[in-house]
Amino acid sequence: MEIKQSEFITSAVKPEQYPDDDRIEIAFVGRSNAGKSSLINTLTNRRKLVKVSGTPGKTRLVNFFLINNEFYFVDLPGYGYAKVSKTEKQKWGQVIETYLVNRRQLKKIILLVDCRHKPTEDDKIMYSFIKHYGYDCTVVATKSDKLTRNQLNKNLAMLKAELNLEKGDSLLPFSSLNRQGKEELLENIEGSLTEI
Repeated sequence: MEIKQSEFITSAVKPEQYPDDDRIEIAFVGRSNAGKSSLINTLTNRRKLVKVSGTPGKTRLVNFFLINNEFYFVDLPGYGYAKVSKTEKQKWGQVIETYLVNRRQLKKIILLVDCRHKPTEDDKIMYSFIKHYGYDCTVVATKSDKLTRNQLNKNLAMLKAELNLEKGDSLLPFSSLNRQGKEELLENIEGSLTEI
């Protein structure tokens, strides 16, 4: 799949602010510093479609981007950022949950984890949550350029075991820096669009 066109449509906190059409949605979720903005920019070949912040935890809204005029990428607030208050964290949690629980256009969730580290408790909870609601899930192990091939293979096996990945869920290494995994992830997304 080639992404030829991508545009920011809207930011939302409540369902009535979501786009009101039947286009399929692919959501991206992960810890605040997992590299969501960079990943979406890499997939769309746009350096500044999604603002990449030096401060983790900046995305506090559900952001919708129209892709090829056919479907949406949905950027969800990052979780697990330590430097925000408990009430702020709960607010983000509610924003994410409201979207995930009630959105019939949502067909796939891409969960980003940093390939250099064990998944956090938040990552495990998010994966269980995705599976509980029956969504198709692809786990993307970001920052793969930071590891040797040997380390990466070891860490991918560790991530699979730690998250207790279900049969059929993909685990793909990805690097925004050298674009490793870009084609595989686009193919994976395209597969979800054609299954409908």
